[in-house]
Order: sequence, then structure tokens, then C-alpha cells
Amino acid sequence: MSPEWQRFDRRAVPVSAIFMTGVAVMAGVPSAIGLSDISVAVALGWVLPGAVLVVVAGTVAEWLRLRYSRYRVGPERVELHTGMLIRNRRSLQRDRIRTVDVTANPLLRVFGLVSVRIGTGEHAEKGTVRLNPVTRATGDELRRTLLDRAAEPVADGTLAVFDPGWIRYAPLSFVAPLLGASAVGGALNVADWVGLSGGLVEWTIDRLGGLGLIGGIAVLAGVALVLGVIGALGLWVEMWWSYRLDREPGGTLRVRRGLLTTRSISVEEQRVRGVDLVEALGTRLAGAARVDVVATGLATGAEQNKAQHSTLLPAAPTELAQRVAAGILREPVSPTEAVQLTPHPVAARGRRLRWALAGVLAGEFPLVLLGVLLTEVLLHIAWISALVAVPVAVALAVDAYRSLGHGIHGDYLVARSGSVRRSTVALQRRGIIGWTVRQSVFQRRAGLATVRATTAAGSGAYSIRDVAAGRGIEVADAAVPGLLTPFLEEPPQQLDL
Repeated sequence: MSPEWQRFDRRAVPVSAIFMTGVAVMAGVPSAIGLSDISVAVALGWVLPGAVLVVVAGTVAEWLRLRYSRYRVGPERVELHTGMLIRNRRSLQRDRIRTVDVTANPLLRVFGLVSVRIGTGEHAEKGTVRLNPVTRATGDELRRTLLDRAAEPVADGTLAVFDPGWIRYAPLSFVAPLLGASAVGGALNVADWVGLSGGLVEWTIDRLGGLGLIGGIAVLAGVALVLGVIGALGLWVEMWWSYRLDREPGGTLRVRRGLLTTRSISVEEQRVRGVDLVEALGTRLAGAARVDVVATGLATGAEQNKAQHSTLLPAAPTELAQRVAAGILREPVSPTEAVQLTPHPVAARGRRLRWALAGVLAGEFPLVLLGVLLTEVLLHIAWISALVAVPVAVALAVDAYRSLGHGIHGDYLVARSGSVRRSTVALQRRGIIGWTVRQSVFQRRAGLATVRATTAAGSGAYSIRDVAAGRGIEVADAAVPGLLTPFLEEPPQQLDL
């Protein structure tokens, strides 16, 4: 890249104008419908000037941003200067850059532009520089230039490519019921905007009145679930269409995906500290898992969830997921598959059963209380739902106990836990920088402990849950010899009499 100061592409101005027009339409239509009862002319008189003002203001603001923004990629630093009245100058050291993500929404794609996010892995926003927009060629050149720091060439190749058959796992996640509930709520909001919410409720009651309360609820739940499945399929296609995972020359793992909004996420191999094989309950029953990378310098928290920086393989057949995990770690067999996990004490099962039943009780108590105070219908709903919830909770608790396990395989510490979301993490032992041993009052009585391996990668800590207290200390000491030694109680020395 040239060390000279560069301007952003001016095609961002028409992009902003089109976007703000869409915003104005989305905000103006409900307002116009709400005012149409008074007069159509009055509605247009209020809405149109406001819409024009929004479009003009947004376009002018984007033009001013471009006019007073510039960036430079030098041999040592990436610099960004922005602002007209308040100048904002941001600078990143090139040797601290960990990620270069290239994203293009549909509007940017039409104009041949992309947005480039350059990050150092710090949690604060100060560790990020966003160059928006630049041409696609410039974005690809930035990604290659800023991440190509390998001391020697490494073998490149394709680790996984898109398979349309993976879409069958999309409805098996918990996204489907959430999207279904959102769709029902959205329909009620739209009906309320146009003043038809009462009519929609009455129409629904008329159609389902003959089915009874339980039957009506079941039909509504079924409709919501169908809408959720359709939404989950659409969301999966948008996020993972044209997926490809490559190991590129220079030591970079690159994920490309997206239908309307394309994304290119790059992870330096030298920052990889392990993998996490994630099996949601539905996908696990279908024999599938996804692969997340445990690496330093990735976005965390809300930003990670939004962009899914750590996911290198969506839900796919478990056999393929294990092969991809092995490929990411450059191992013949993934540690998550090769290690024989040590089970945890029976006391851990009791803890999970008690927590599961307490959760059911907490959910049923409000229904019982309201049923006593208001109507017996809620009491019937409470005992019927309890008949379903108690066996399900017990089954999940037993499954969660069976999922518990830990082990050491070569250079990796492997830990597994969870039922609704089972996670099997293989963490490089050299990436562990500390240990935290936690015991609640109930854990102490049961002789259990939760041992957490602290690392600078991924979520920051990975736990061996409800392991026998002595065994947990032994595993921690074996994984990183000497790290816990100063904190262990030494046996009393015998005195020579």
C-alpha cells in the first residue's frame, strides 16, 4: 500500500442517499397511515418534508465525513483522521494488528465497494480502525498486506467449502422459535400501526375458538414455529451462502461467506490457541457440530456475536467438523476426537438434577400463584406444563452430567460440558497463563470444584466444571507444570528426633 494519505471512495455519497431514502420510507409509511384518518393531504404534508429532510441531512453528513476523512497505511502504522469540528485521529501499530475483516452489504456490492475493519484485538473501540468505504481491490490488498507477516512460507489449501445440505441443520437451533415469536410480535405491531390490532385478535379467536384453550395455543405455537423455521432457513442462507475456509500463503485462515452481505474474516494462524467444537442440542441429535476457533486478537462480547468472528465452520456433520478442527490445528486427528475424556464424580449429576428441578419450580410458581389468585385455568396450565417440563429437565440434567469430561492429549487440554449447548474445547497448554479454582458452599460439601484455565485467547477462560477437587488440581498442574506449584500446600516436614 502507498504510504501517502488516501481519501475514501466518493461513491459513498449516492450509497448514503439510497440508504437514507429507504430509512425515510420505512419511517414515513407507518406515520402516513396513522395520519391518513385525518386527511391524506395533511398526512403527506407532514411526512414528505420530513422524509426529504432526512435524506438530504444524511447525504450531506456523509459528504462532509468523506470531505474531512483520510487514511494512511505506512510501514509501521495505520492512521485514520476524521472529523470537521472535532478532529479524531486514530493510529494502530501494524505489528499489533490481529484481524482485517472485509464486509460489503448489498448497496456497497452494487457500487463495487467494501468496508474494512482493522483490529488489534483490544476490547475497547480504540483498538479498531474502520475504513469505509474503499474499493474491493483495495480491501483485498489491505487484508493481504496487513496480515502477511509469516517468517517462512506455509502450505496453503482449502479446509472446507459450502455444502447446500448443511441447511438442514438451520431449523434445529434455538433461533427458529425465537424468530417465530418475533414474527408474531411483528405482525401485531404492524396491525397496531394500521389500527387493526383488535380486529386481528378477534379474527384469531373466532377461527380458533372451537379448538379450546389448549388446542388454540397449540395451533398458534405451530404457526409461530413454521414461521421461525422459514426465518431460520433464510438467515442461514444469508449468512453462510458461498462459504469457504482456506489456509492462505502467509499463515492466514480466511473465511468467506454471505449471500447479500458478503464477509471475509481472516485469522492469523500464529494467534490460534485451540478450537471449540460446539454442539447445540438439536444439531447434536442430528449428528452435526460447528467449529469455533480459540485465538488471540478476535472481537469478543457483543461484537463477536454480531459478526461471528470466531466461527470457522457452521453446523456440519460431526465427522467433517472433526476433520476441519484437525486441519486448523495442523494435527492428524483433532484432540477433541482423539482424547479419552475422564468422567466426573456422581455428585456432579446431583447438582445438575437439583438445578434443573429448581428451574422448573421457578417457572411453575408464578402460574400457581396467579392461578390461586385469579383463575383455575392457570392452575391447569401449571400442572400440565409440569408433566412435560419435569421429565425434560431431568433428561437434560442427566445428559449434561454425561457430557462432563476432561483430559490431556499431547499439547492440548481438552474439557467438555453442557447439554443444550455442549462445548468441547481443545486449548493449547502453552496458551494457558493462569488458573482459577472456584468452590461454592455446595461444591465444597460435595468435594467438587470448578477449575478455570485463563488464557489471552477466545473468551478468556475455559472451565473444567464440577471435577473432584483433588483431581482438578492434578490436571491443572499436569497441563502447565509449575504454574500452580507456589500455591499448593506442601505436606508438613518431618522432624528428626
